[in-house]
Amino acid sequence: MRAEVLVRAAEPEDASAIASIYAPHVLCSTVSFEIVEPDADEILRRRAAILELGLPFLVAELGGEVVGYAYASRFRPREAYRFTVENSVYVADRVQRRGVGGKLMQRLIELCAEARIREMVAVIADPSLSTASIRLHRSMGFEEVGVLRGVGEKFGKAIDVLIMQKSLR
Repeated sequence: MRAEVLVRAAEPEDASAIASIYAPHVLCSTVSFEIVEPDADEILRRRAAILELGLPFLVAELGGEVVGYAYASRFRPREAYRFTVENSVYVADRVQRRGVGGKLMQRLIELCAEARIREMVAVIADPSLSTASIRLHRSMGFEEVGVLRGVGEKFGKAIDVLIMQKSLR
């Protein structure tokens, strides 16, 4: 029998698990443009900033273990963008393709809609390698709206960014 994925609000004690999930994405891939992985204290700071804006920061548990996380952040800092968020979803490698990302994304969308957010944007780095993320977003109703060519650089490689968008109205 497969364990059920539980999605809940992230708590301060989840910070170490979140940092551990995110670190390989920072250190070994181009899906994150960060170069140095944040530690648990930095994750706590980021979580507090998201919650202060009234936006959701979630974790997914499988068998009582935190195996993924997701949050919504302001798309841009100017006031005119206040009803638009950018989503972020990360899942531990060992539980990929088990529905964790989908459950996180679905709950994130629901909570943002309840918070009267109108638009959600996905900024997907290195789309040629991020096919799972693109599939997840498409399955949730996101549409591709543009590609920014070579706007990032990591590991000596220029990296494109795919922009996808979903209306929450």
